[in-house]
Amino acid sequence: MRIANLSGRLVLIDPEGRAVDVERASDGRFGPSPQAVYADWPRFREWAAAADLPAGAEFDAADLGSPAPEPRQVLAVGLNYRDHASESGFTAPEGLPPVFTKFASSISGPVTRVRLPEGGHTDWEVELVAVIGAEARAVPAERAWEYVAGLAVGQDLSERRLQWSGAAPQFSLGKSYPGFAPIGPWLVTPDELPDPDDLEISCAINGEQMQKGRTGSLIFPIPELVAELSAVLTLYPGDVLFTGTPGGVGFGREPQRWLAEGDELVSRVEGIGELRQTFTA
Repeated sequence: MRIANLSGRLVLIDPEGRAVDVERASDGRFGPSPQAVYADWPRFREWAAAADLPAGAEFDAADLGSPAPEPRQVLAVGLNYRDHASESGFTAPEGLPPVFTKFASSISGPVTRVRLPEGGHTDWEVELVAVIGAEARAVPAERAWEYVAGLAVGQDLSERRLQWSGAAPQFSLGKSYPGFAPIGPWLVTPDELPDPDDLEISCAINGEQMQKGRTGSLIFPIPELVAELSAVLTLYPGDVLFTGTPGGVGFGREPQRWLAEGDELVSRVEGIGELRQTFTA
């Protein structure tokens, strides 16, 4: 199953790639809010699996928003691929990698124009994003997928000058400018993927490949992240988890490279889809 946020309304994406409005197709059983559906996720999945859906409508990808536009919590994991830890000047973490937040005001849809902060060094980090589908507290890793509604493509855009400014790093602020958390193009349930634990992940700038890896190389894969995080805090339905980025970011290059006005950044995850960001000064 694939669900999306089309112009602020919850839709199902049918096998032909067309959008079916959920509120209309369910005769009001489920409302139009993309975020609200996660609070009723098991019942929604049951209905969607059995529903006789009407014909879907064509749509423009630019009208898609994040499939989880207003989460209670946005959690992000750093240094969760060994090659990225190395290029950042760190050894791979032995325990849980660093965890920070991207503030929810930075969330956007899959096709956007992003304004670059003046005088900054804005970097790219393609990531697999998991959205929580049930309240999770002290969940064992072997049951963690039961608590994941689905997966999406994410970009953890990062303003490096602010991130590393001051006496202590400003990770959350440096990663939370408007548009710095595009998510999409839709949410794909794990059963739709041949192996949700091992997907190709990549991004390119103006057609030049910058990052390419597999999520099977995550130091802490999604089940372990859910287990470790839920051992400390409660994860709520609709919460968003950025799982980490593979090597190839601008910060780790020689010479370092940053996003510039006019650049087009395309981020992909196998079996899910792509994001497309263009940048303005």
